[in-house]
Amino acid sequence: MRHIISILMENESGALSRVAGLFSARGYNIESLTVAPTEDPTLSRLTLVTRGSDQVIEQITKQLNKLVDVVKLLDLTEHRHIEREMMLIKLKVQDADQRAEVMRMAEIFRGHIIDVSAATYVVELTGDSDKLDAFVESMSHFEVIEVVRSGVMGIARGDVALKL
Repeated sequence: MRHIISILMENESGALSRVAGLFSARGYNIESLTVAPTEDPTLSRLTLVTRGSDQVIEQITKQLNKLVDVVKLLDLTEHRHIEREMMLIKLKVQDADQRAEVMRMAEIFRGHIIDVSAATYVVELTGDSDKLDAFVESMSHFEVIEVVRSGVMGIARGDVALKL
């Protein structure tokens, strides 16, 4: 099962490396990883996506909680939550029909064309991973030059919060 784990951790060098090292040492895969400072400059919020059974995720969270740099963590999958990811996709467009189709599809997916050249469009999209995957699939008959994705960010709904 897919899990989104948010971690509040010390904002210091080596902290991210220790978290990633924990995963690699145990043979677990990180599908997505996003990290940035919080409103408190001494803390960072790391959001990672991984897959595993409930037992594996429980073991991962126990091991993460043992790390000195980890202040607090929350498995967002256990709560109602909002998740978003951003994607930039560069497509080759050769004629007016292709340009019109990319514009139409971007509008349907609530994306924005943020760069235009004689032969390419860059589309920016925000949404959950399934939405971004669906857009890439819908563009499969175009030449996709590049795809850049931010990784998942998530926040719990309601009163649940990852805060000290």
